This record gives sequence, structure tokens and C-alpha cells, in this order.
Amino acid sequence: MFARRIVDVVGQFWPARTRVGWRERFRVILGAGLGILATALLARWWAGFARPEAFWLAAPLGASAVLVFAVPASPLAQPWAVIGGNVLSALVGSACAVLIPDPAWAGAAAVALAIALMFSLRCLHPPGGATALLAAMSAANWHFAVFPMLANSVLLVAGGILYNTATGRRYPHGQARPLPSATPLGRFSEADLDAALAHYNQFLDVSRDDLGDLLRFAETAAYERNFGNLMCRDIMSREPLAAQFGDRLDEAWALMRERRIKALPVTDRSRRVVGIVTVADFLEHAGFERTEGIGQRLRSLIRREGAVHSDKPETVGQIMTREVRIASEDRAVAELVPLFSEDGHHHIPIIDRDKRLVGIITQSDLVRALYRATKAV
Repeated sequence: MFARRIVDVVGQFWPARTRVGWRERFRVILGAGLGILATALLARWWAGFARPEAFWLAAPLGASAVLVFAVPASPLAQPWAVIGGNVLSALVGSACAVLIPDPAWAGAAAVALAIALMFSLRCLHPPGGATALLAAMSAANWHFAVFPMLANSVLLVAGGILYNTATGRRYPHGQARPLPSATPLGRFSEADLDAALAHYNQFLDVSRDDLGDLLRFAETAAYERNFGNLMCRDIMSREPLAAQFGDRLDEAWALMRERRIKALPVTDRSRRVVGIVTVADFLEHAGFERTEGIGQRLRSLIRREGAVHSDKPETVGQIMTREVRIASEDRAVAELVPLFSEDGHHHIPIIDRDKRLVGIITQSDLVRALYRATKAV
């Protein structure tokens, strides 16, 4: 038990595997290298032209490059965070160096005050802490905030915009927070997401819209896992009732009323589907467009005349719908959703490999399957 506890504690310090492909890693590595190189060359050229005595590249910019090129969607990597965080922290560090004689106290105060200022001005940027400490410990004057920090930060952000855009990454990544609404983001709304973030009450290194996208993607993956792999055989009603072409109308109607079903597949002697007869078919032949006396006309339709020749339909085959949509039992259920939701189907007979009737899927069967899949998400 004690050994297990030790393993658990050590495991908390062990880094998780990075789920980033080699293509993205190469993109980040190349971008950071090119960003720092371009910033360094331009800053060195400017220093040689305007202020030869100034050093032209600040070390904290390396950390800024990691954020700008590796996590361009992070709130900590946005242009205002990079520029405002570095420049304001440099000013704070310079001020602490002047006001606090002891470098240790000056450095600690600079970092703490820089974080407070970045929080207040919404430009929290981790390298800003290093910038404040560097300015305080080296007793840099306020010029340090302008050059190299401001110049370096602007150049790095410009490089980040060009490179991330060229390689298919959105940067800057908008951080504006829309007003909460009940617009659904899947099984939750924007207001639900805001409530969860308020309850968490910690700074997240992910934008609000990206967090919403991640939750939607996870929900979709769970939905596809639970519903996308379902086949028709998994949800169909087996051994469905069926009629044959020559069955009498009164017998088919009585069977539908007794079993409380709205459709009967019509099969031949080999159980192959040749049509489907529904309540709508009965009503159509009874003249449902005239509501008066519809009951009497329906009873007249299903009443058997017994005559050798009759103009009135006598068998199922005479009123059935011949063009019937069918599906194989090994077809994905997800493919049937448009048939029910958009094409207006209510019943789909299911056939086996020999094209014989083995089941039927109704709207109720589909809704039940959808409910179970959603409940499992």
C-alpha cells in the first residue's frame, strides 16, 4: 500500500505524453528559429544604426517565441500579451531597481508587481516575469523597455502573424468574450460554458472558443463511438409482421389495428420485399381529402365484396406502395437518419444478404437508439 502511494506521488511529477504530431513539431521548431533570427537581425541592424552601445536582443524573448509559435491560440501568446506583458514588466523592473536598493527585494517585488499589472491590464505573459526580474537585477533604465523589449516584441509578433498565417494557424487568436447566451454548443450552451469557467476560477491557457470547440469535438467523438458503429441489425425490430400481395384488405387492416402498427411490408413467397402498405395507403384510397364520412368510406374500402369482378381494391397488392425504401442489416444506422429526418420516411424494412425481410426500423426505433447514444456521451 505504501509502495503504491509512492508510485502515485511520483507519477504526479511525471510529464504526460505530448499529443502533437511530428509535422506540427517541425512547424513550431522552424517558426521559433526563424522568428528569433529575423528579430535578432533586424534589432541588431537598428542598434548599429541608432544606438550602437545598446544590447539588441533580450533573453526573455526566447520564452515569448515558444508561446507565439508553439501555442498561438493561447491567451498568453496574443500580441497584446507579448508586447504589453514584456514592455510593462520591463518598466516595473526598472522602477523597482531605482526604488529598492537590495537586488533580492527589488527582483521579488518586480516579479510580483509585474504579474499584478499584467492581470489588471489583461496581458498576462509568463516571459514578462523574466523581463521584470532581468530589469530589476541589472538595474536597467527605462530605455530598456523601449529598446530592446518593445522593438523585440513587435518584431516577434509580426513574425508570428506572418508565419502562423502561412502555415495554417490562426494568429492573432481572437479573445473577445461574447455575451452569454443559450445558443447550444452541443449538449451545453455558451452560458453553461461561462458558468463552468467561473466555477473553475483559474487562469486557463486556452481560449474560450477553443475550449468550446474541444468540448464539442469530444462530445462528437463520444457520439460517433456510441452511435456511429451501430448497424441496422442492432436496433431493428426482428421478425416483423408482413403481408403478401394477395392478402385481403380487411385482414391486413385488422392485423394493423390489433398490433397497433402503421405499416406492413409486403413480401412474396420467398420473403422478398415487393412493397409496403401503410395507414396512409388505406386513407388515400378511402378519399381522405374529403373529411366528411371518411369512416364510412374506409369501412367500405376494407369490406370484401365477394364479386368476381370489382372496381374496388380487394387485396393489399392493389393499394400498396411499390417503391419502398429498404436497407440491409449491415448498414450503419447513421446513414438512415437523413431518410427519416429529411425524406419523410417512417418505416424502413431491413433485409439480409439474400434480400429477404428480417426486420423493420421505425422512427421509434431510431429515436430510442439516438437517446441511448446521447445518454452514453
